[in-house]
Amino acid sequence: MTEPWQWEEAEWRKRVAKVRAGRRLMPKTWPGGARCAVALSFDSDHETNELRDGGVSIGRMSWGEYGVRQGVPRILSALAKASIPATFFVPAVAALLHPEEQHRVIGEGHEIGLHGWIHELNSNLPEAVERDLHLRAADTLEKLLGKRAVGMRTPSWDFSPATLKIQREMGLLYDSSLMADDDPYELIENGEPTGIVELPVEWIRDDAPYFNMNRFAALRPYTPPPAVLDIFRREFDRAWEEGGLFLLTMHPHVIGYRSRIFILEELIAHMKAKGGCWFATHEQVARACKVA
Repeated sequence: MTEPWQWEEAEWRKRVAKVRAGRRLMPKTWPGGARCAVALSFDSDHETNELRDGGVSIGRMSWGEYGVRQGVPRILSALAKASIPATFFVPAVAALLHPEEQHRVIGEGHEIGLHGWIHELNSNLPEAVERDLHLRAADTLEKLLGKRAVGMRTPSWDFSPATLKIQREMGLLYDSSLMADDDPYELIENGEPTGIVELPVEWIRDDAPYFNMNRFAALRPYTPPPAVLDIFRREFDRAWEEGGLFLLTMHPHVIGYRSRIFILEELIAHMKAKGGCWFATHEQVARACKVA
């Protein structure tokens, strides 16, 4: 096996070209003449953060359960108060553990998207296994909710060499796992346009890196909640100035605490006061871009 510095040009070009960002898919105007699109998302991992590693920690599973008991209700309350929709990405196992939560989310007008089977690290799996888990998750959510999910956020926020191929086989409208832009773009596979809309994520626009803790790995939260609000607000303000998309990822077991939920509440208030925002689910944003 050759080392990367020994590769021929064709090899490193092939690796780079596997999945690329294609044409920008920004519509000429957002629906309703809005200046900025806002897509809030919540990754409802719950107990699967522990289960996917084969773990048996009751403490870590109770941390996930907090997202069910307190996090999601507080989030739904904030969204209802502001009358705005959002997207919840849910591993199928979490949906099966908490079906009543998923019915409430759908019943209140929000979207549920694919997030793997058990929050597995899909980018490390053989193609056949990854395909089986994505399809099993899609079938499970459809059976539970009566609607086929049209979008995916991969559990590892990454693609294996087969992920995009599988998404194309599934006929998905959009993905929300990659980071090549701030605004929507079309995914390209080996130089071929796929028609799949990428709604890009970024660790900067994610609550977990600022707050996650693992005492055995010496990982400690270090960012005060007001500082996180400031980062999110600055990301939104620039998206608003540029007329683009502001997409934010949060987790019920992270943002849902008494001392943190204000980040979501105050950010929504700031965006509403700014005006000119179209609050939409990821599916709605992808469809607006698809027809652009």
